[in-house]
Amino acid sequence: MATSLAGIAVGIIVSASVLDDFSIDAGALVVATLLFWIVHIAVQFLALRVLVRQPSVALAGLLALASTIVALIIVNAIVSGMRVHGISTYVLATLIIWLATAGGDLVGHRMIRARRQEHGD
Repeated sequence: MATSLAGIAVGIIVSASVLDDFSIDAGALVVATLLFWIVHIAVQFLALRVLVRQPSVALAGLLALASTIVALIIVNAIVSGMRVHGISTYVLATLIIWLATAGGDLVGHRMIRARRQEHGD
């Protein structure tokens, strides 16, 4: 969970740093990260449990991208101190945040696997 939150925060920070039409202030970063995480999980859960019965790896990846852009739109609408403007900015920010979150999840899974091997589980 912590690595997922860190991945989202890193993705938002990188997006704000490299995209001209994406900005966020320091106070909004914490709120945006937490809200993004909640919305992202809710949208993925809804899509995987209700809309798709047997997802493939490719479909799961597409759903992750879709839930990322939905979460970004919702968070941008709710969090003051965050501004995303333009379709291309949404697309690029979605890719950046998705990659950062996937990286955070990968690190988290490796940490769990290493801890299990350490304890012989």
